[in-house]
Amino acid sequence: MKKRIVLVLLALMTAAVLFAAPIKVGFVTDTGGIDDKSFNQGTWEGIKLFAKENNLQEGTDVKYLQSTADADYIPNLSTFADQKMDLIVASGFLFEQAIGQVADQYKNEKFLIIDTVVAKPNVVSANFAAEQSSFLVGVAAGLKAKADKKDTVGFMGGMEVPLIKAFEAGYIAGVKAVAPKVKVLSDYSGSFSDAAKGQALAVKQYGAGAYIIYQAAGSSGNGVIKEAKERSAKGDIRWSIGVDKDQYADGIYADGKSCILTSAMKRVDVASHDVAGMVRDGKFPGGTNLIFNLANKGVGIPTKNPNLTPAIEKEIQKYADQIAAGKIKVPTDPSQIK
Repeated sequence: MKKRIVLVLLALMTAAVLFAAPIKVGFVTDTGGIDDKSFNQGTWEGIKLFAKENNLQEGTDVKYLQSTADADYIPNLSTFADQKMDLIVASGFLFEQAIGQVADQYKNEKFLIIDTVVAKPNVVSANFAAEQSSFLVGVAAGLKAKADKKDTVGFMGGMEVPLIKAFEAGYIAGVKAVAPKVKVLSDYSGSFSDAAKGQALAVKQYGAGAYIIYQAAGSSGNGVIKEAKERSAKGDIRWSIGVDKDQYADGIYADGKSCILTSAMKRVDVASHDVAGMVRDGKFPGGTNLIFNLANKGVGIPTKNPNLTPAIEKEIQKYADQIAAGKIKVPTDPSQIK
């Protein structure tokens, strides 16, 4: 009897130790960097929140490696795999090939890739209906342009790939839904890390009459915000729309005023945070593709939008409800817009 009690106590103690053991999360950025004020930063914030909730140490239990070129992806992922991190996170579709290769080499490691699908048993993919949140900010841009008697808005993307074309398509569809006569200019910087190119394209579009520019280009998009801030500070009020996270604070230029009209939020922080929790709980959904959309609040706009009127917010919510209910299907390519 005593022997059985001892064995039970030992089992409980072992389970407690295992439960208490901290998990380790490694995050590899794309070339935009950890402080891109967008995609990478949002993913890292989700990991940091998980660390805070679970008493993990940043720099030891959770840490990141920055990629300065595509050639860094496999070495950085492999570094964390060699360190036996419990979850290795990569942000961006540019990691698709690298994750596939490293996941095959390290079959016992667990990976999360955001914004593409890698069908491997030790990889979970997280994807977002970015066209849906883009539609909502398109509604905001169209209504704001109409209210201020402007006839042109713009879109600036990073690389011209299907993922970013979905941002463009949703935005144009949103603008046209409420302001069919408003013209939408579109340009691509060809990069997610060239803020100077982003600003040059902003100069081009604002110069062509764009009142508002929606940027979906990682760090390149920071150039658009910079140009909007500089013009607005001089009295030439122009707006930018943030992406991936609430970028209102990044647009402040004077007396608390911000050039960020609103932001199309893609809750990459929720994806990294929640998947880390699944690993902690022994429920890693390897081989699956998690979809985040308006229906499950994985995309949307910020709760607070100081630069939007209550009337515009009400109209946005009306469209959000219709999209979430499946009554409006948002296009994922500009060619689908009539």
